[in-house]
Amino acid sequence: MSLDARSRKKSPLDEAALYDYAVKALGRRMRTEAELCRLMAARVAAGEPGEAAMRAVLRRLKEYGFLNDRSFAETYVRLRQENEKFGARRVRQDLRQKGIRPDLVEQAVGARYAETSEEALAREHLERKRIKKPESEKEAARIVRRLMAAGFSTGTIYKILRRWEVPEESLAPLETLDSDHAEE
Repeated sequence: MSLDARSRKKSPLDEAALYDYAVKALGRRMRTEAELCRLMAARVAAGEPGEAAMRAVLRRLKEYGFLNDRSFAETYVRLRQENEKFGARRVRQDLRQKGIRPDLVEQAVGARYAETSEEALAREHLERKRIKKPESEKEAARIVRRLMAAGFSTGTIYKILRRWEVPEESLAPLETLDSDHAEE
């Protein structure tokens, strides 16, 4: 495809073509309503006619069960916990970025993580990533950053490093992090 063909704006889709476009987009991967709206907005006419077509397509997709943010959130949380071994904080953040309503985020994450030991999950995450006991302060800091990015609390990270018998000097900076992130 030439640069000219890619840079040209595609002609707006009517409702039937927009529906086909949305079904194909959902066929490639699960999407939230907000993600699908962003995709469709680029393919419809500006103004009320385009918005009306998008609303009609969203209504049909929901009616047929192809688009359901609650189902998306539940599946997303389950997969991130089982496969990626992510902590609840990371999963909450990801769902919010995907445009899921806060009440649905809390329901899905709360239901899935209620009976889960955060420390056990963090250990599974480390095992999955093949991360071993740190040999230096620099490696301990790397593990801290890795576990924080994966959504684990600093309290849990601190427990894991203590069980690995990491020297107290290396753990001291974590104590200040714990109070900084207590509200999350």
